[in-house]
Amino acid sequence: MELINQSNGIVIAEKVIPAYSFFKRLKGLMFTSSFPEGYAVHIQPCRSIHTYFMKYEIDVLYLNDEYEIIAAESYVRPGEFGKLHKGTTSVIEIPAGTIHKTKIEPGQTVQIKNLKERVS
Repeated sequence: MELINQSNGIVIAEKVIPAYSFFKRLKGLMFTSSFPEGYAVHIQPCRSIHTYFMKYEIDVLYLNDEYEIIAAESYVRPGEFGKLHKGTTSVIEIPAGTIHKTKIEPGQTVQIKNLKERVS
């Protein structure tokens, strides 16, 4: 699965890891040693995140039901909570610096290509 910014055509991630079950959402990136460039984790349903038990910073995209970016947070450090944003139904975690590199802004829409499992 690929994560694409539909507003500017830029590929944000070549590999999207779905976290749609309770246990996958619970674990997320906890206890991982790194987050490779070109990867993303899509957590659904999800309104916010935390970075407890993580060893590195991440960028976070907060999406509504139409996969429009409601908010974006850069360089969320280990041991922090993400903010709550009204209307968020899913979250995408990407390596720190990706928001800046791929020119992501609130109001843009993303697409996950070849998404077979979508939680309603």
